[in-house]
Amino acid sequence: MAKYYTEPSRTFTEYLLIPNLSTKDCTPANVSLQTPLVKFKKGEKPAISLNIPFSSAVMQAVSDHHMAVALARSGGISFIFGSQPIEEEAEMVRKVKGYKAGFVVSRSNLTPEHTLADVLDLKEKTGHSTLAVTDDGTAKGKLLGIVKGSDYRISRDSLDKPISQFMTPYSSLIYGRLGITLSEANDLIWEHKINCLPIVGDDQRLEYLVFRKDYEAHKDHPNELLDANKSYIVGAGINTRDYKERVPALVDAGADVLVIDSSDGYSEWQRDTIQYVKANFDVKIGAGNVVDREGFLYLVESGADFVKIGIGGGSICITREQKGIGRGQASSLIEVTEARNQYYEETGIYIPICSDGGIVHDYHITLALAMGADFVMMGRYFARFDESPTRKLKVNNNFVKEFWGEGSNRARNWERYDSGGKSGLMFEEGVDSYVPYAGSLQENLEKTTSKIKSTMCNCGSKSIAELQREARITIVSATSLVEGGAHDVILKESGLSGE
Repeated sequence: MAKYYTEPSRTFTEYLLIPNLSTKDCTPANVSLQTPLVKFKKGEKPAISLNIPFSSAVMQAVSDHHMAVALARSGGISFIFGSQPIEEEAEMVRKVKGYKAGFVVSRSNLTPEHTLADVLDLKEKTGHSTLAVTDDGTAKGKLLGIVKGSDYRISRDSLDKPISQFMTPYSSLIYGRLGITLSEANDLIWEHKINCLPIVGDDQRLEYLVFRKDYEAHKDHPNELLDANKSYIVGAGINTRDYKERVPALVDAGADVLVIDSSDGYSEWQRDTIQYVKANFDVKIGAGNVVDREGFLYLVESGADFVKIGIGGGSICITREQKGIGRGQASSLIEVTEARNQYYEETGIYIPICSDGGIVHDYHITLALAMGADFVMMGRYFARFDESPTRKLKVNNNFVKEFWGEGSNRARNWERYDSGGKSGLMFEEGVDSYVPYAGSLQENLEKTTSKIKSTMCNCGSKSIAELQREARITIVSATSLVEGGAHDVILKESGLSGE
């Protein structure tokens, strides 16, 4: 006989937080949103933590290298979408890892015999305006000079002009010696008013480059999510079909963490994928999605470093409508959190939970955290911003951005919905749509995190862990939902600006 759950499948909108005592020191400025990304043992620190509990979804319309840089700069993480050729995904990962670092291994190198045309071609390919000139054109060759945008004039100089005739030669460069600290390197940059400082070793060999823009970027973004080499941390999505080819390429490109992108993670294919990664690579891997205790424990025992929760709750997902599979996001999270906490008590190993889907309003994020999620994964939220990879259009006199699901015909990501049958997408589990354009990521993210911190203060909590321990949550009725919004008034069309 089938098992029946008598408790309704509930969503975040059906709950509210009850205020706790707010002490005088419980102010937004004192609230920390740092949270673990991967599992860790009691008494130890996780190998990777997020500075804000945000992850962008593993979607074509959301997470490319531009989004990954922007979100890591603010303290969160993106998982580059895996529904693309392996080398293209790996190249996106490489771009993120090479974008920001203290000591950068030069990725744009030429020889003195190359020409201005070669400089322009390489600049177009990499986006780098500063190029190292070495004797053999490699990143570790003997440094002979540097080419900057100010060293040539496209309107005046011939394209076949050799680099040797317009580069800034080594004799004129300000440089640092290998062993110099990052602080000392930045002091030289400021003292000599330069934008790039080469770091050289024995025999004039180029070792690294240090850029002024990296120092300034860090000052403007103190929450940056960085690895030990001061590069941005980035994740990458994989599937359970081509993982033996995809994973090595992503790890080689520098991916810090992987996640299996699937609509239903409670499967033997996920266990095989996790165990392959754990046996062959030193990289963290998350798995999912699941909606109950059994699915969570299966993935944890398979070796997952974090688990994603949620089936059918995404704004563009129609899995529940098409297949009748899924569960309300709040109900899923409540049950899995209970299983996670019990597992922690029994083993001393803490498994972070990612709540994926079901977020409509900003306060839903705070509810998800209070219910036990360590971070949330969102697609629609991030798809609205300048940094998402989709087109900005004007529809009915309003600006929008395109947004489509990984289960739509447009994405054609059949591997995400693979059940061991034929290759190909037999029916859709996602839609093609628009979302209202919202501007820049940083501005919107600051507003959302301000709301979360303010609510946490109302709950008397200065950390996510404290919120999870102390939160009081109530179910709301249909009539209280009406009461919770503006009612019994005639609303004016006005904004905060007063314009």
